Amino acid sequence: MKEYRLNNEITSPKVRLINENGEHLGIKSTSEAIKMAQGKNLDLVEINPTTDPPVAKIMSFGQFKYMLKKQKKGKGSKTSVEEVKGIRLSPSISEHDFNLRLNQAKKFLDKNKKVKIEIILRGREKAHTNIAFNIIQKFINSLENIVIENPPKRLGSKVTCLIKKEKGS
Repeated sequence: MKEYRLNNEITSPKVRLINENGEHLGIKSTSEAIKMAQGKNLDLVEINPTTDPPVAKIMSFGQFKYMLKKQKKGKGSKTSVEEVKGIRLSPSISEHDFNLRLNQAKKFLDKNKKVKIEIILRGREKAHTNIAFNIIQKFINSLENIVIENPPKRLGSKVTCLIKKEKGS
């Protein structure tokens, strides 16, 4: 954070003074400006030291630092990043494991997260992608109020699908 000089730390003999309401008061001697600030129980803060004479403002320095901190925090990315949770199935998944992963997917969807359903095909399973597509379709049909963002498709040895909760439900 930028360093600000305040009150007696200001070295310039004169300053361009701004009061606490943002009104320009003209060029004043530094000692006079400090007395004005102290009379109002505020600080004299050098805002722009590069001008001639430097710009100083009468304000509460603690409040000023707090506002700067809030502004800096608010400057972050405004885009919301939707979290994607993964559920991995297999072509030979048991009914119990299927239901376990189905319940987990429901929890993720209730928290408004996207769910990526994935089946990795190994060896001879690669020749039977229709089994993987059927399992994913069964999984999707078991869920309610969802939107398929990316339909099931094969990518190398994986079959993936991306779903999210339907808006308004």
